[in-house]
Amino acid sequence: MIQEVSGDIILSDAEVIAHGVAPADHFNQGLALSLRERWPAMAKDFRHWCHQTHPKPGAAWIWSGPGEDGQVARVVCLLTQEESSSHGNVAGKARIEHVNHALKSLRQIVEKEQIKSLAIPRLATGVGGLQWSDVKPLIQNHLGDLTIPVFVFVEYHADQPAIALQAKQ
Repeated sequence: MIQEVSGDIILSDAEVIAHGVAPADHFNQGLALSLRERWPAMAKDFRHWCHQTHPKPGAAWIWSGPGEDGQVARVVCLLTQEESSSHGNVAGKARIEHVNHALKSLRQIVEKEQIKSLAIPRLATGVGGLQWSDVKPLIQNHLGDLTIPVFVFVEYHADQPAIALQAKQ
């Protein structure tokens, strides 16, 4: 049940926000930076997990932590990008095969954790450098038949709650 929306994914009412990163990412640009600023413990826990497990692109990792008003915040980091070639450098570009594997992992997490709603950006098309026309069919393939709401944020508007694209017309 995919619905394309416009707005700020950080303000999403979805139970889980998923986004793309690289293994050992520093969360210093794009959506990852916004998530790190909102939940600093998530970025710290992600780096710890990476040092412990040495994950490869295509994997996924779920974080749960204290959110606002006593709510639990949940974020899934999808390893869509190549790891930096040297310590401290910007992560490599995303690859379509990593996105495919990461979305498969995301679906498994959604089913195992019985997630009730999901928000996802135009995955791997910003910092990752992929074309939306290549990524969108993968999202549809892996998440399109889920029976939960999947909000795909196709237009970013800072500090704006999600608006269904059909409702804007």
